[in-house]
Amino acid sequence: MPAAAPGADPASVSIGVSKAKPIAISRIAPPLAHFHRTIRVVKRQIAAARRAERRRERRETFAGLPAGVSIATLEAIAVCESGGDPTVVSSDGSYRGKYQFDYGTWEAVGGSGDPAAAPEAEQDYRAALLYAQSGSSPWPVCG
Repeated sequence: MPAAAPGADPASVSIGVSKAKPIAISRIAPPLAHFHRTIRVVKRQIAAARRAERRRERRETFAGLPAGVSIATLEAIAVCESGGDPTVVSSDGSYRGKYQFDYGTWEAVGGSGDPAAAPEAEQDYRAALLYAQSGSSPWPVCG
């Protein structure tokens, strides 16, 4: 490395830097735009894969449903009754869970304990049993 000349202004001496020129933003923008586009595409692919996995899990959950009970029917009842929340309890405490079971009905379809504390898959199964036995009559507004 060349030594600075005696008496030279230290600010004018550049050490180890060649005659670098700043890169134009126009040269960076296309690769950056491509990078952001790639990120958006990958995010959409991940979201699609997650949706597919949830659909697969729902199909497996409902694979053992009694004949004549569709997933769409149960989902419509659940959304109407509880907004689809398996932990909901009515304001007076008598109806509980995703399908708003009362304790007597819950026990009649083989459930035990608090319907709102039962796993969602069990609530789905018990609602399907009830629907297979009684149709939509247990849910007069939502069935």
